[in-house]
Amino acid sequence: MIVKLPRKWKPYLLLSVSLLLAFLVITGINSVTTPALSKNFNRNQKKSVQKMVQEGQNIFRYDTFGSEDFWGQQLRLHQAIKGAKLGGIGPGVSPRTALSLGLKVDCETLPRSLVNQLKKGKVNLDDPATTVELLKLDAVLGLTGFFDSQGQLDSLGIQCALCHSTVDDSLAPGIGRRLDGWANRDLNIGAIIAIAPNLEPFANLLEVDQNTVRRVLRGWGPGKFDAQLVLDGKGFRPDGKTAATLIPPAFGLAGINLHTWTGFGSVPYWNAFVAVLEMHGKGSFLDERLNNPAQFPVAARAGLWNVRNEPDLVSAKLPALHFYQLSLHAPEPPAGSYNQEAALRGKALFEGKARCNTCHIPPTYSEPGFNMHRPEEIGVDSFQADRSPQRRYRTAPLKGLWTHQKGGFYHDGRFATLLDVVNHYNQVLNLNLAAQEKQDLVEFLKSL
Repeated sequence: MIVKLPRKWKPYLLLSVSLLLAFLVITGINSVTTPALSKNFNRNQKKSVQKMVQEGQNIFRYDTFGSEDFWGQQLRLHQAIKGAKLGGIGPGVSPRTALSLGLKVDCETLPRSLVNQLKKGKVNLDDPATTVELLKLDAVLGLTGFFDSQGQLDSLGIQCALCHSTVDDSLAPGIGRRLDGWANRDLNIGAIIAIAPNLEPFANLLEVDQNTVRRVLRGWGPGKFDAQLVLDGKGFRPDGKTAATLIPPAFGLAGINLHTWTGFGSVPYWNAFVAVLEMHGKGSFLDERLNNPAQFPVAARAGLWNVRNEPDLVSAKLPALHFYQLSLHAPEPPAGSYNQEAALRGKALFEGKARCNTCHIPPTYSEPGFNMHRPEEIGVDSFQADRSPQRRYRTAPLKGLWTHQKGGFYHDGRFATLLDVVNHYNQVLNLNLAAQEKQDLVEFLKSL
């Protein structure tokens, strides 16, 4: 039977049929192409991930961001390293001295013949010329030597790896395979900078003489660095101790908010801040909060809150650098480095009576969201917090804590041991932990 539709319905019928045909055509095409597109997308995504990690690793390990213009051409640090016998200034820096200052050597860049000589004790570790040769091999973590056409050390730049890498000491103390992201708590960066012949750029910035700059730098000690010095000019705490803080690790940052210890900003923020203001690389950095003469007199006076360089050698490298850092997982503690039974009891305390997971929430052992606290909440003074825009302290992530016990704990190392930290919170929070409970909690922290 044929049903005759009213004439006025015909346009709607034609439209419906057209839409149905279009739907069938589109879904038919998608059923053929979607698997291919998905396969290509996944393949390209994997390639992109691998490329970003590799690029980030190269930047982290080897990129100076143009900082050689500052450390070499202005401060002339390379002249102090090579010494007068090689056309520089003073006695020079021998490998033995460099290692005592916490500098590390990547054994995987050394020729096999040199490795064999080192094992046999046939390398002169008291000659600055050996240091220069190591720089030629790109073997000194965090330092890049620049050489003229005659092979003479002509300048020196620094990299992220200087402070945030160490070695496994597999060949000798201070000489081994790289451990990216580990805090170099042996590095006396202040003492290294202090040997530079010309500290006038720092003296002019801080409006003091060079001797004062050297006194501040030498006061830092191993494993410490003062990022805020170029912002507020405070070289010492009110109690006379150095204002420098402990070098933090750069691993285990995936999922961590406000990773800087006083909450200046995120990982990319800190990378830009350090590369431009601390490493003195040629890049761009902006933070209007630093244009505050009362809190940050040096930064406001020098315009460090709005820095632009052309060409910009930093900004384009921040994505890959960030990507690589997030790929650095916190290392597992070595077998036998903690008491497993005690750690299990400590875990129960961490999540219960001790209330540690109120702030240190697994698996990042920091706080999702705004992980910042006022000084009075954690029972400490406000000196370092007041040097940051947030005026707070962050909840530090605890994974890999066993790797950076040297130098103490908290931002300034005020607590020498983990037990000291536990005792502090036991008193501040009135936890009433017994002596064995404290030890169990320490063993759990060592296990993270």
